[in-house]
Amino acid sequence: MGGLSPTAVEPVPIDSIELKSEDRLFTDIGEFDRVLGGGIVAGTLVLIGGEPGIGKSTLMLQALYGLACAGKKVLYVSGEESIRQIRIRSKRLSTVSPGILVVSEVELDAILGMVSSVRPDVLVVDSIQTIFNSELTSAPGSVTQVRESTVRLMLMAKKTGIPTFLVGHVTKDGAIAGPKLLEHIVDTVLYFEGDRNHMFRILRAVKNRFGSTNEIGVFEMKDKGLEEVGNPSAVFLSERPANAPGSAVAASMEGTRPILVELQALVGSSSYGTPRRTILGLDQNRVALLVAVMEKKLGTHLMGHDIFMNVAGGVKIDEPAVDMGIVAAIASSFLDKPIPDGTLLLGEVGLAGEIRGIGHVETRITEAKKMGFTRCLLPESNRKRLTGIDGITIVGIENISEGIESLF
Repeated sequence: MGGLSPTAVEPVPIDSIELKSEDRLFTDIGEFDRVLGGGIVAGTLVLIGGEPGIGKSTLMLQALYGLACAGKKVLYVSGEESIRQIRIRSKRLSTVSPGILVVSEVELDAILGMVSSVRPDVLVVDSIQTIFNSELTSAPGSVTQVRESTVRLMLMAKKTGIPTFLVGHVTKDGAIAGPKLLEHIVDTVLYFEGDRNHMFRILRAVKNRFGSTNEIGVFEMKDKGLEEVGNPSAVFLSERPANAPGSAVAASMEGTRPILVELQALVGSSSYGTPRRTILGLDQNRVALLVAVMEKKLGTHLMGHDIFMNVAGGVKIDEPAVDMGIVAAIASSFLDKPIPDGTLLLGEVGLAGEIRGIGHVETRITEAKKMGFTRCLLPESNRKRLTGIDGITIVGIENISEGIESLF
């Protein structure tokens, strides 16, 4: 019994625990609050990952400004910039407020002492890789330093109830450098995705103890910072070419929100012995599987052709409900025939060429109808269960052969 504390906490029956209404803080950035599950929960520890220069610090400053405007006192700790640099950036983003306290500090004990004296409503540490614990001999950014710093900040957040945001850079393969091993420690993990040369940014929740996972928020990077995109479907389809072979529209569920995306395919004769397969925004193995199914079930000779696929707008999709859209886009480019305008494609494709049922069909179709789509191809099993959707023609298909015949 020597290792046990004499004041150990006693376990209690779960039904005796009193539930309090959850008061959340709001940043005035609707997309950000929604990805967090409806605002910031007291005592939560949030990890925000993304490539350097993607806009993590910009998002944090804008979120803190929204909180400061609501009368909250917030503390922004930067280990990468001087307070003068933060002031210059804040002026450019129009996020200057007396409620935002800024400090340039990397020593963990100094930061914790500052939090204890200032007692902010929200704390941001940018970035966790720069924080240094003097009790450890390893260099800042090492696994030991990052893990120890995060655990200390987590204990502080839980003890004081101060919501804490940790910014972490990711490596080229998309993993959070160092903090990848912190995902089990924190309450919420958000990834900031997008190409620095592209105007759109996707904020994706991959773990959230206080809300839905796989929720996404869409932002547009402008001169004065990040601007919310309230209707991402309209944005992603705005530049879609009319009557162009190889272009198909599918509806992907991102958390609780349906988003219409354009899937583009280009099929051309290969000049090399091994045909090329270049896939952006989709799972390469999934596309290879669907090409094999098309070879077998449709008789399309794709083995001697290069295939290039892209999801317009820089979005990444990994749900099987867009399988039929992928098949249709490849077939459209291969046959050099455009898919009829106003057609939405839904359905998971099995190895036998069958079209399997998917979830959230009514939500997807409602979004498509709102965007002016007039026809929807979807699994027959889903069509049988649909009720009361007017203004859009529903076509049920059981296999990919039926689907391609209906389109062309």
